[in-house]
Amino acid sequence: MIFFSKKNREFDSCESIDALQTKLLLKHVSYVVSNSPYYKRVFKEVILTKDSINSLSDLKKIPTCTKEDLEQYNDDFHCVSQKKIVEFVTTSGTLGKPISISLSKNDLERLKYNEARSLKIAGVDETDVVQITTTLDKRFMAGMAYYLGATSIGAAVIRTGIGNPGFQWENILRFKPKTLIAVPSFIHKLSSYAISNGINPNLTEVKKAICIGEPIRNADFTPNKLNDKIRKNWNIDLYSTYASTEMATAFTECKAKQGGHLIPELLIVEILDDNGNEVAPGELGEVTVTPLGVEAMPLLRFRTGDLARIHVEPCSCGRNSLRLSPVEGRKQQMIKLKGTTIFPQSIENILQGFDSIDVHVLELCDSELGTDHVKIYLSDTLPQKEVVDISSALKSTLRVSPEIIQITHDQLVSKLFPPGSRKPQRIIDSRKNSINPDTLRYGAGN
Repeated sequence: MIFFSKKNREFDSCESIDALQTKLLLKHVSYVVSNSPYYKRVFKEVILTKDSINSLSDLKKIPTCTKEDLEQYNDDFHCVSQKKIVEFVTTSGTLGKPISISLSKNDLERLKYNEARSLKIAGVDETDVVQITTTLDKRFMAGMAYYLGATSIGAAVIRTGIGNPGFQWENILRFKPKTLIAVPSFIHKLSSYAISNGINPNLTEVKKAICIGEPIRNADFTPNKLNDKIRKNWNIDLYSTYASTEMATAFTECKAKQGGHLIPELLIVEILDDNGNEVAPGELGEVTVTPLGVEAMPLLRFRTGDLARIHVEPCSCGRNSLRLSPVEGRKQQMIKLKGTTIFPQSIENILQGFDSIDVHVLELCDSELGTDHVKIYLSDTLPQKEVVDISSALKSTLRVSPEIIQITHDQLVSKLFPPGSRKPQRIIDSRKNSINPDTLRYGAGN
């Protein structure tokens, strides 16, 4: 099932990439239809056979699947017996019930290959010392993937896990990592901690950060406010990466920082509109993926719920594979506030422009009339003038005013880290009719 390339196939011509993906898709479909109870049933229902798929364009004949399908029919997605499963991982459960994904030994090798390729795209090599600030426990795929990929490259790894800025800096100063893997807001927290404790982060060996879980660029690839906020204290080179547990494949930026590069032998990506039709390059739509070469729980046309754009023009780095833009929102988190359509990320981008905001939580809820309502929870230590400025910034940018509620720091932390959470939950969707899919990249960690 696995295809490992000894060369970087994203530098091939577009025609060669299409031919490669077609070849691998046909193998993938044949395997899935022969072994997956779920897809045997689906193909029978829509009167398809594996021979019906002969090209990339034929992929659209296959119905899409969602997180809800994975949840409802989880066992039916398995293509191997229990004895071939060597690892169980779980989606982050950021917005809903976590989903279990099973991995075979081959799937672990594929995951290692993916992350090694992804880290190399961001310039990590065997001379690097990499500090991983995400959890490697609690069935979390991300930490395991980063560890497997970095050690496969030959880089040295420091597994510090989540939180505790003091412990992070103890390791940074002792082992002198060149690269951090971290959630962007935690990188900002690290720099603030360093400065308040007499450490100049710019004088350390850390020169690069692989950013997970939160966007650091706008749709046009310019740095967003969180990016600017980080670099104000720490002149560190920031690289974005996007993935999810279900796709087990990452889109990572190169030095050009014009979108995450597709690894063509591992994934086919489509961007679909609300009717399931593919949109034109550069248009916003739902990221829909077919991970190639997965053995235990392979998927066809999985709708992630994330909204992004693809760019097909060659990158200045020389790669010809398509690039994925920053995620602009999640389909099920779309808010219709007083007639204006917005996404939580738009609100977060504004909040991140205020240095005084250390912690915030957004809650999407129903109003008394049953319409969407947004509450922004901030610390009660913020001066009233600052709250007025924040409200004005929200109104002038969004044209609507979410409700701002000030609560104690302990109450904020309690909302941010609910019991059993392995990462911060800055967005709470408590609307009655929300579907709440969980499509956050592998997951965050801090």
